[in-house]
Amino acid sequence: MNPKTLQQAIRYFSDEQTCIDTVAAMRWPKGIECPSCLHKDHYYLKTQKRWKCKECSRQFSVKLGTIFEDSPVPLDKWLTALWMLANCKNGVSSYEVARAIGVTQKSAWFMLHRLRLALQSNSLYKAGGGSGAVEIDEAFFGGKVQNMHKEKRVRYVQAGGTGGWSGKTPVVGMLDREARKIRARVVPDVKRETLQAQILKNVKYGSSVYTDDAVAYDKLNWFYIHDVVNHAETYVKGQVHTNGLENFWSLFKRHLRGTYVSVEPFHLDRYLDEQVFRFNHRKKLTGDKVTDSERFNLALSQIAHKRLTYAEVTGKTGTATSS
Repeated sequence: MNPKTLQQAIRYFSDEQTCIDTVAAMRWPKGIECPSCLHKDHYYLKTQKRWKCKECSRQFSVKLGTIFEDSPVPLDKWLTALWMLANCKNGVSSYEVARAIGVTQKSAWFMLHRLRLALQSNSLYKAGGGSGAVEIDEAFFGGKVQNMHKEKRVRYVQAGGTGGWSGKTPVVGMLDREARKIRARVVPDVKRETLQAQILKNVKYGSSVYTDDAVAYDKLNWFYIHDVVNHAETYVKGQVHTNGLENFWSLFKRHLRGTYVSVEPFHLDRYLDEQVFRFNHRKKLTGDKVTDSERFNLALSQIAHKRLTYAEVTGKTGTATSS
């Protein structure tokens, strides 16, 4: 069975063995292998719900080496939360997940951050290079300094926020029109060297790129076919515009304000990954819509080799690992 709705998914994943089989099939499409030695000769310990490798004699569960590792929360709740996060257009709050699957709000908050790590795409392919152009634009997210609590305001001032975006977090985005894919990253500032370093890292040399007339984008014509639109005069100049990215920024702002209300800059990258995943998988290249089931399966296929501890998500140590 391939569930098509949330109700069907809850019923389908109510059986623990079904959850294990589903995750195993997505994680090891070519057959189950030992995470330690990568050997495929093993046998299943039915009472313990895990495998034992015949090569290195180590036991391993389907959670080992995934975002689910070391979690006491059962897989049926994890998979229900993943379905909700991958398919709720404007995101889903930790309070709503907590009520829906029966965990504490704190546990739901941590679960959602781990799931957002799974939604993260680490594509090695650069945008552009085809017949379509790449739109590039920056945006700023966060509350106004004068509306912040005194302690939070001090942190922002000490961080060096200045100019019109004081108190806000800058983000740069790139939209590949041909592939219909967005890339977005939090950046420390909007200086020329910062933005152009991101562009050179993510866009193929020689591609057509469209930006506004910000000074940070000058000299891009050294590396790309660059054209600009002056927003003081017009927003569209033939095919030259950044309206596709403006649409994404609008969706992301609604996503933050309507569902999450207040997001710390430290966590903004993960909320970006969540929205980018849903945006990039709303339609196929053929124009057909991606179904909820297909989007869930795509998310589930990305759970391996990613780890996020509570110390990392709260900023007490290190960073999340992804390989």
